[in-house]
Amino acid sequence: MTLKSERDVSYGREKIFRDQIVTIGDLKDFKEDLLQQLSKIVADNLTPTKKWIKSAEVRELLGISPGTLQNLRDNGSLPYTKVGGTIFYEIKDIQKMISKNKVTALTRFER
Repeated sequence: MTLKSERDVSYGREKIFRDQIVTIGDLKDFKEDLLQQLSKIVADNLTPTKKWIKSAEVRELLGISPGTLQNLRDNGSLPYTKVGGTIFYEIKDIQKMISKNKVTALTRFER
């Protein structure tokens, strides 16, 4: 018979006792559940919730000035849509521009 001690803890609906035995199978199941939950959290946080963003959001996201953003528009590096006086950018176009300008370590040393 297992007696409850002062260190018994309740997690959710199950009680975990200080002298409870945890098997390797239990640990594997826990690991798989934890990885699935973490993967879902990461996927949810990496997926953009908006398709279009405004200039101020682009500048904040990329850490650039209004002039640099203007240059990206002028030289065709970053496509945009203008509705009235507001300029919108598709998140996929920003991601594409960043990927296109990626410099790898190997490329840098080949110069």
